[in-house]
Amino acid sequence: MKKKINDDQDIEPWGLLSCIDLYGCDPDRIRDASLIKRFVVELCDLIEMKRFGETQVVHFGEDERVAGYSMTQLIETSLVSAHFANLSNTTYLDVFSCKSYDPQKVVDFSKDFFGAKDVHLHVVKRK
Repeated sequence: MKKKINDDQDIEPWGLLSCIDLYGCDPDRIRDASLIKRFVVELCDLIEMKRFGETQVVHFGEDERVAGYSMTQLIETSLVSAHFANLSNTTYLDVFSCKSYDPQKVVDFSKDFFGAKDVHLHVVKRK
């Protein structure tokens, strides 16, 4: 028999997903692959996530609306990924981990690193 998990119960989640939208980013920072790689290293150190393999940063997008760098970084407990939209100077960052971390630390660090003017955070607890 499966145990039903209710959002109101105080049960430790299996994993935590932070979806962070950073608006009004510094265009030079989100268009620099080496800075994006540095961001990943510093972020993973900050939230104590062990990186697995190299950070992948690829620029693509024929449609100007979505053109920009995309980044993926495997971590021992899951994945950090982002897309950097050139047209809107927006960064869409996702951090998913079954190891606990503080989403607000990720928000504060990312906002400062990319010079964002505004941020929206959505947190999902996976059970």
